[in-house]
Amino acid sequence: MRPAQDIIRSVRVNQSPNGICYATAGDVTLPSDELERMLEAIPRAIAAALDRKAFYFVPLTIGDGDKTLVAEHFDPALTDHALCHRNIESGDSQCVFISTRLLEDRFSIAFEFYINVGHAFVDRAGISHEFADLVWEQATENVRGETSLDAFEFRKQALASGRVDEKAKSEYLGTTFSDAIAIYLLSLSLDVDYYELREREYPLLAPAALAARLKKIAELFPPNPGFQFNIYYRRRHG
Repeated sequence: MRPAQDIIRSVRVNQSPNGICYATAGDVTLPSDELERMLEAIPRAIAAALDRKAFYFVPLTIGDGDKTLVAEHFDPALTDHALCHRNIESGDSQCVFISTRLLEDRFSIAFEFYINVGHAFVDRAGISHEFADLVWEQATENVRGETSLDAFEFRKQALASGRVDEKAKSEYLGTTFSDAIAIYLLSLSLDVDYYELREREYPLLAPAALAARLKKIAELFPPNPGFQFNIYYRRRHG
């Protein structure tokens, strides 16, 4: 294993056509063309807010107290200690290490990456008022489910009493915005079956409500050339 700071110093950082900075180190099995398409799916308006940030795709990222270590080859003995991702400050930049061999399949790697992109964008750019109005209207109309456990818990907290908890509401709106961005980016990169997003800890957001959120995100951040956003409805059988 190598210290993450050693990887930062020694590995060349590339830049995707949309401006996203990234690097790979070690035995990353995700094909380079799939990785590049995953990066290029991010609309330029979102990518522009991620300056001074680089994403490092590595086999395994290991947290060792305040230190971060990188396993350049997959070792199943290390998976219990591995993290899906870890953020590291380096000078005036932030480096995000993503464990590709812990996540393994393309869907999981892409979603982990886009969740990080979504949160980073919201931290830099804030929340769209149009999106916030839409989501809060859905919440006050008691639309079923949510897009993440954090969103589900913040929504309950914001509406727990007769008076709105403004701090929880703000957290809820920021979380749902970053969630929706992540799901939107995932849908640009891959064909996503909505039920692949299902989790055990909370009910999934009603499909029509998610569609409304994603359409709003697509209006705010149109796809780059070569990418399309479409929503298809079909009845599930069995």
